[in-house]
Amino acid sequence: MVELHWYIWLSLGVFIIGLTGFLTRRNLIVVFMSIELMLNAVNINLVAMSHYMQDMRGQMLTLFVIAVAAAEAAIGLAILIALFRTKAAGHVDEATELKG
Repeated sequence: MVELHWYIWLSLGVFIIGLTGFLTRRNLIVVFMSIELMLNAVNINLVAMSHYMQDMRGQMLTLFVIAVAAAEAAIGLAILIALFRTKAAGHVDEATELKG
């Protein structure tokens, strides 16, 4: 059986990769993917702790986090499409305002 600290290290690694991508990249798609990586790192922690403590609350919370992440991705993609239609740009620096 895999010990708990391996899951925590995996989660930390995935979170650091997501945080680095979020802070260094300027492309909106990469920024959204980095946010998804950070949310998945939290999900790994929740499921591992839930399994370790023999409690289902962490796994139920993970389902809610996945649902929120899906909604965030859909809204983010809609904003990105609206930005691309108005300014033909997909970078964070060019997304300072979204006026119609």
